[in-house]
Amino acid sequence: MTGYLRLRQICLVAPQLEPVISDIADIMGLSVCYRDDNVAKYGLENALLPVDTILLEVVSPFQPGTAAGRFIEKTGGRGGYMAIFCCDDPDARGAHANGLGVRTANVITHAPYHGVQLHPRDCRAAFIEFNHTDGSDDVLGPYPPAGPEWQQHIRKDVTQALTEVEMQSPEPQALAAHWGRILEVPVSGAELRLQNCTFRFVEGESEIMSALTFEVADVAKVRDAASRKGLAVTGDAFSLGGVVFRLTS
Repeated sequence: MTGYLRLRQICLVAPQLEPVISDIADIMGLSVCYRDDNVAKYGLENALLPVDTILLEVVSPFQPGTAAGRFIEKTGGRGGYMAIFCCDDPDARGAHANGLGVRTANVITHAPYHGVQLHPRDCRAAFIEFNHTDGSDDVLGPYPPAGPEWQQHIRKDVTQALTEVEMQSPEPQALAAHWGRILEVPVSGAELRLQNCTFRFVEGESEIMSALTFEVADVAKVRDAASRKGLAVTGDAFSLGGVVFRLTS
C-alpha cells in the first residue's frame, strides 16, 4: 500500500495510573499533556506524555470487565498494551488486515479523528491501531487523543526520542513476518523499520511488547533518577509500566 505510516503512540497498561505516570514523567523528564475523558466509556482512565512527536500513554481500568483489566490478569501486568500508527487511510489498512484474517475489534470516530483497532488475539503480542486526523498530516499538527495543546508539553532536555520497540516471541521471525504483513512494512532480519521508530523482534517465553528504547541526554542521570524512585536498575535499563525502559545516548 502506498501512503505514509508512522508510529504515533505507544500505550502501556497499569492497575493504577499512579505512581506509574508520575514516575515516568519524573524519571524521563516528560510532561503529561492530556487526560482523555473519552476512554471512560471503556472503563479506563489515562494520561499521555509526548516523547518528541510520539505519544506515550498509560491506561488503567477503574471498573471490572475491561479489556485492559483482562490483559493485566492474563499477562500478570507484563507487556505493552497497544502500538498506534497514524496513516493516510485507516479503513484501507484495516481492510487489508481483515484480508489476512486479522479482525477489527473497534472503530473510533471523534471527528476529525478516525481510528481502526485490530483484535489483539489476531495481531499477537499487542493491539494494533491505525488512525488519521483529517486535515493534519503534519507530525506536529492536531492529534485529538493527545489534547489541544500537546505540542506545548514536548520536553527534550532529558529524553530526546523513543527510538525502538522490542517485541518478544518464542518465534520472533514469525511474529516479525506477521506484523510486517499487517503493517505492510518489509522485514529486515527480525526488524520492521518505520520512518520514526524501529520494531525489533527477539526470542522470549511469551508474545509481548517487552521493552522501549529511549535516547536520552545523560544516561547516568536518568538511571539515577530511576534508582531514587526505588526501581531496580540493571545496566542502563529499568522496568516500569510493564515494560523495560532501555536508555541510550
